[in-house]
Amino acid sequence: MRTIIGFTGASGAAYGVDFLRRCPDEKYAIFSKWGKRVLHEELGLKVEEVSNWATKTFDDWDLAAPFSSGSNHFDSLVIIPCSVSTLSKIANGIADTLITRIAQVALKERRRLVIALRETPLSSIALENALKLSREGAI
Repeated sequence: MRTIIGFTGASGAAYGVDFLRRCPDEKYAIFSKWGKRVLHEELGLKVEEVSNWATKTFDDWDLAAPFSSGSNHFDSLVIIPCSVSTLSKIANGIADTLITRIAQVALKERRRLVIALRETPLSSIALENALKLSREGAI
């Protein structure tokens, strides 16, 4: 099973690191610029210190990475922690980063998409975006 784990700039880096560590099989990690910052601010860690738990790591700006195309199979994308910004981009079809691009692939190809939204309280706009994604099959 191939799992992709996306780290965005929301608080809760510990949840992402724990999931990365415990997730079985083949796993790939993607870190946004702010995901890296939160990892360092909250846990005092750098990507290099957690990358040993991943098969490979990617930067969020790397749209040439293999999984940005639907022809490179993966089973699931888990975005943990997921910022409201990333949620909103995905819900509205914006694929300007590797994480949002892979999320679009997951939605169009009906692959598992799990979003661990971490920011609260949520505005009605954020709730509507979460509802949109839920209706498309995201968890």
